[in-house]
Amino acid sequence: MEVGAAVEALGALAQETRLAIYRRLVRQGPAGLAAGRIAEALDLPAPTLSFHLAQLAHVGLVRSRRTGRSIVYAADYEGMRRLLGFLMECCCEELPEKAGARRRRPRGKGRRGRR
Repeated sequence: MEVGAAVEALGALAQETRLAIYRRLVRQGPAGLAAGRIAEALDLPAPTLSFHLAQLAHVGLVRSRRTGRSIVYAADYEGMRRLLGFLMECCCEELPEKAGARRRRPRGKGRRGRR
């Protein structure tokens, strides 16, 4: 994931309503939830919900599909994995073990050397 895409995705989640929508969809699982049910659960007017869902879809965190007369939204788990992967890709790089360095006690400085 590019830095710009990560910033956009994090920016989309940095809004209270969008974060609530996204968390609701993550809890729901891959089956997703119809737009009307999301609006009802979060007490949101349909236009407000549509606006926020569009933002989340634009950054690749939500997918939609038509089922009959409803549009069902679900968290895009691959998008979430990409974002989490970006956030974690440099995890612990600064640790000495990661760089191949090993911590060794200098000779003669251990407990046995002192009396």
